Amino acid sequence: MRSYQLALSLLASSLVMSCTNQGASPSGTKTSEAVGRVDAAPINYRLETVADDLDHPWSLAFLPSGDMLVTERTGKLKRVDKNGKIELVHDFTSGDPYPKAHMGEAIQAGLFDIVLHPQFDANRLIYISYAAEQGDENTLLLMRFTYDDMAAPRLADGEQLFAASPTRIQGNHYGARIQFLPDGTLLMPIGDAFHFREKAQQLDTHFGKIVRLNDDGSVPQDNPFVGQEGALPEIWSYGHRNPQGIILTADGRVLANEHGAAGGDEINHIEAGKNYGWPSVSYGLDYSGGRISPFEALDGTEQSLVHFTPSIAPSGFAQYAGEAFPDWQGDLFLSALALTHVRHVEMNPDGSLGKQAELFGELNARFRDVRSGPDGYLYLLTEDQSGPTSKILRVVPK
Repeated sequence: MRSYQLALSLLASSLVMSCTNQGASPSGTKTSEAVGRVDAAPINYRLETVADDLDHPWSLAFLPSGDMLVTERTGKLKRVDKNGKIELVHDFTSGDPYPKAHMGEAIQAGLFDIVLHPQFDANRLIYISYAAEQGDENTLLLMRFTYDDMAAPRLADGEQLFAASPTRIQGNHYGARIQFLPDGTLLMPIGDAFHFREKAQQLDTHFGKIVRLNDDGSVPQDNPFVGQEGALPEIWSYGHRNPQGIILTADGRVLANEHGAAGGDEINHIEAGKNYGWPSVSYGLDYSGGRISPFEALDGTEQSLVHFTPSIAPSGFAQYAGEAFPDWQGDLFLSALALTHVRHVEMNPDGSLGKQAELFGELNARFRDVRSGPDGYLYLLTEDQSGPTSKILRVVPK
């Protein structure tokens, strides 16, 4: 810790001429909009329970049949059919035949995201990210499987496409969401592992990065750091803390939400090769109450579109694309853990972010994920930390 504080002090000294004073923006640098608690939205909806008795659900994917695949951070992949019946697809805690999931009390490791390949109807491929044991340590893996439900639902032909480097002992800040792009490549954020935040500024590690891969795990040759000495070729952007939501918007932008520390959660517009500042730049405070950095903006780093203080602890992320709620069309939704609501962010016609409101606070629940369903409704994953009593909820018009 002392070495990190010394390094940060040296950074502040060397870059002080970039700012007119501490916390001020360099000339020409746009600052980020700050938003705290906001009003609750009108309750013009009702909530239907699709499934319950889930254990720390983390993500869901909609199958063409109308069923859903749901990951539980405690290590199990399950299928939920249209009637709410739950079946086990695979238990990643067994270590057979695929790498064993890493998990434990008071850590954030486990089974994370699941997405379908864009051509799933033809190839039946699904992608799953999870923290996996690597000897006495662990790391974030991206795996690809064939989904077979001819008899009972199961995974086949598992293949490891990517492993984050280096491995670590710690069990926090994995990132792990997956987003396919129109060119068939995919993006996956990787957190800073909490104890190694300074590595988010170093290109020889995956900590604090978003990586871009081809659908077979190979490196796209147009990635921004391909061929650069000392840089890992998978890296697409860097300077991240712990992004747990990433989406491709209707207008073609990649947006990601990101956990701050004590405040400073962000929504960022992600672009190739850009530096998003962490931990050299931050609007948040450390958990001790001290400043993480003296700078809120620096030349060469990107400003977030908006930052949240106090922290809402954003997890899932969605842009609504249904017809059930016309007033929500194109708007953003962030599931929140710390302040037990879903944050609704209006999208203005020019693509800028507009007014915000808090939704579903009446449930007093932690929300792990939010999705715009193919049926036009909004879907929520709640997370009950006391046991296997979490739910999938469907939001329908009142």
